[in-house]
Amino acid sequence: MIAISQLEFSYTPSASPVLKGIDLDVPDNALFGLLGPNGAGKTTLLSLLAGLIPCPQQCVFINGKDLSTPAGRAASRVSLVPQEYAFYQPLTVRENLAFFAGVQGVPAKKIKQRIQDAVAQTGLKERLDSRAGKLSGGLKRRLNLAIGLLDQPRLLLLDEPTVGIDPHSRHFILETIRHLGATGTTVIYTSHYMEEVEELCDRVAIMDHGRILRSGALVKLLAEAPQTGHRRKSSLESLFLDLTTRDLRD
Repeated sequence: MIAISQLEFSYTPSASPVLKGIDLDVPDNALFGLLGPNGAGKTTLLSLLAGLIPCPQQCVFINGKDLSTPAGRAASRVSLVPQEYAFYQPLTVRENLAFFAGVQGVPAKKIKQRIQDAVAQTGLKERLDSRAGKLSGGLKRRLNLAIGLLDQPRLLLLDEPTVGIDPHSRHFILETIRHLGATGTTVIYTSHYMEEVEELCDRVAIMDHGRILRSGALVKLLAEAPQTGHRRKSSLESLFLDLTTRDLRD
């Protein structure tokens, strides 16, 4: 699905690189967890994959097509669900979905059905005529996700989709993502909640300071995790802290 080779990126020619020699492979239908502390480069990497910032040539391929080319971007079918609320609060759920379906290029005759599909997947059917700004935090996260599903992406990029919400909404969103993965959508998922990643993802990459520190099958990485005396600390969290703390020392 995604093949990244020696990806380097700086926001300006004189600035220090934000991404430094990234090598990463994400297979089709993977639920892929991307972990890293703040400033690790996760959001920059997602923005490159989503086409929000120009991608260097011959570094990122999605389904075999160079993402730096117009043909590659057109064929990638990528959708990004950002950490920030990416909708218009004064509009209703229905109005937001109709607007963003148009922005994403969904054919007019398919918009109504796409909206119905998206709200069915995210549990917003009874909220279509509610004003977005009046929704709870959990329902706003679901609306963010619904907008990302309108174009029926093959690759879905999720940047902290459960931050700041109640356990019920978090469980619902995780179940929705799990279902998407089971029905053929490749998902890259960033989160600071290690238990979510352990529960949801089958492959994981840990990055810091613009570099991939470790990547592979979750089961294999958990087997490498150092033992810890902290009963509340997950195996993945132990590995994450070991790698990122070591990276700081280096």
